[in-house]
Amino acid sequence: MTDRDGAAPGEATSLDGLRVALVLATSAGGVGRHVRSVASGLAERGARVVVCGPAETEESFGFERAGARFAVVDLADRPRPMSDAKAVARLRGLLRGADVVHAHGMRAGGLAAAACARVAPGPLRVAKVGGPPLVVTLHNAVITGGRTAVAYGALERVVALGADEVLGVSPDLEDRMRALGARSVAHALVPAPVPRTRPNPDARAERRAELGVGDRPLILTVGRLAEQKGLPTLLEASRGWARRTPQPLVAIVGSGPLEDELRARIEAEDLPVRLLGGRGDVPALLEAADVTVVPSVWEGQPLIVQEILRTGRPLVATRVGGIPQMVGAMPGGGAGEGEAAEGGGGGAASPEAGDEAALLVPPGDPDALERAVSRVLDDPALAGRLAAAAARRSAALPTESDAVDQLAGIYLKLVQDRR
Repeated sequence: MTDRDGAAPGEATSLDGLRVALVLATSAGGVGRHVRSVASGLAERGARVVVCGPAETEESFGFERAGARFAVVDLADRPRPMSDAKAVARLRGLLRGADVVHAHGMRAGGLAAAACARVAPGPLRVAKVGGPPLVVTLHNAVITGGRTAVAYGALERVVALGADEVLGVSPDLEDRMRALGARSVAHALVPAPVPRTRPNPDARAERRAELGVGDRPLILTVGRLAEQKGLPTLLEASRGWARRTPQPLVAIVGSGPLEDELRARIEAEDLPVRLLGGRGDVPALLEAADVTVVPSVWEGQPLIVQEILRTGRPLVATRVGGIPQMVGAMPGGGAGEGEAAEGGGGGAASPEAGDEAALLVPPGDPDALERAVSRVLDDPALAGRLAAAAARRSAALPTESDAVDQLAGIYLKLVQDRR
């Protein structure tokens, strides 16, 4: 490899010839898009990048079109002992010539750790044996119990002990890894790609006409129709909004395993909610919305929150994971602070007193969600302040180049330390 000195200020770090292996398991969206962005940025700086993952991820994200080589490895999103053993063996061969291995997600991280190390005597004791340095980015937290939680807890310990660097997308994930003894933990940068074009000036009127909203308020949610996204709470809150005059329309953009269940409930309870399915015009739909809602049970650095901030729309979201940090909320809050952000007593400052770009509510609380959205609809001045704060926060969002800068610095330091 060639010598790689630090770049001058403002100059992209060269990775000429650095062999980087990116590993990911089955991905439905955000993780795959992030890995593609990273692969492209690393390749542009001269790195030789191979992406290891299930065949369907290449079909969905086109890593080879981003300048990387793709190697098929059957990495499922759930434990499968026989398949996992084969995946580790396959990874061990693929990663042998890498300078740095970077796994994305707990499953990919655990299997990559096994491929880069051996298991020493004793429970979950991982010993490095001269393999390439390993970076693991944790994108999600476990939100279920039972066997899945037990398996996830075991993988957490493998990652904490086997990775040279752990990056977390939210403070709770970072704290968890430190508590488990990870040798080095930092905050991951997972930026949303900046749209190449902005919606045309008539986009708001066009989308509202398409939806038949008229002068009714439009409440918009964008996300996968899955348990993590808190959509049953949104439907419950919509019962209260249905009593408003004029009645708002709640539009949900996305697809996923809960689609049939949500549709059946909407029809059975005659809720003012419409499922729009997957859409390629999310920025235009955001422009059309009066309030945006992120009711998730947990999130890291959701791309949709970044898109909302860039659009400058009023946002109501749950106080979970990395969302408070993204919208500039004061740390140390919880349910009480969420209530205060709605105008209740106690807790930290509300948006009127600070520069928070969202009203934050506790997860799984439809009453708090209903009140917060109603408050934005009833108070144009508050809606304007939230929108202005969102626009200001968007200026501080990390870029895709920032993310590659961070990783380049980590990779080069690990390679140098290993030497």
